[in-house]
Amino acid sequence: MPLSVAHRCQHHPLREAVARCPVCSDFFCRECITEHDDRVICAACLKKLVHAPERRVRRSISLWPVAQGAGGLFLAWIVLYMAGRLLLAVPDEFHEDGLWQQKLLQFFEAGDE
Repeated sequence: MPLSVAHRCQHHPLREAVARCPVCSDFFCRECITEHDDRVICAACLKKLVHAPERRVRRSISLWPVAQGAGGLFLAWIVLYMAGRLLLAVPDEFHEDGLWQQKLLQFFEAGDE
């Protein structure tokens, strides 16, 4: 069909079509179409959509986010546990006034050599 010829309504052959139904792909005049869910649709397709039974969608529960959260908490616990063990391994003499200063002086003197 050439582009210059206008489409005619499916129900009213004397009327020019103004829209095409996205469901059935037929052309219709202004009286045969309606707007539904932000789209133009014919009355027959609208009737099928309205009377169609709703399908229930079962949503499965994903345990992946829960596993990621538990793994992150476990990793944080391991890191903090190891840091605590490392701090407990420091001898008590290290905290007295002279020992850490002596170790620091030995470190700098070794670096100058």
